[in-house]
Amino acid sequence: MNKEIKAYNSKQSAEDKKICNALAEEIDSNLPQEESKIWHAHPVWFLDGNPIVGYSKQKAGIRLMFWSGESFEEENLKPGTGKFKDASIFYTSVEEIKVKDLKRWIKKSKSIQWDYKNIVKRKGKLVRLK
Repeated sequence: MNKEIKAYNSKQSAEDKKICNALAEEIDSNLPQEESKIWHAHPVWFLDGNPIVGYSKQKAGIRLMFWSGESFEEENLKPGTGKFKDASIFYTSVEEIKVKDLKRWIKKSKSIQWDYKNIVKRKGKLVRLK
């Protein structure tokens, strides 16, 4: 696990730390070659410089977010504000994480992508990559 992500996880409460560690381990095992780092203050994984998945501590729990998740057509991933193509799920206990679903979403994150890497260059317009 990335040292920065490990440090982020260690700062969480006991239950949130379990959730964060479980998510990081599963994401790392399914994206072993991809870059991971703390980006905008929370853990994020990138595919060719494009953010695809990350998590953060929110009031409602640990939010697992997929940048292109709205296009996954998964009922358990709730769309964001509508401005972008993100979708997420909140966890309040490690037992809520369904590994089978998580693996499927990570697989989709590799094949279904919107180009967030170049969103500034395109003046806020998203273009589908895959």
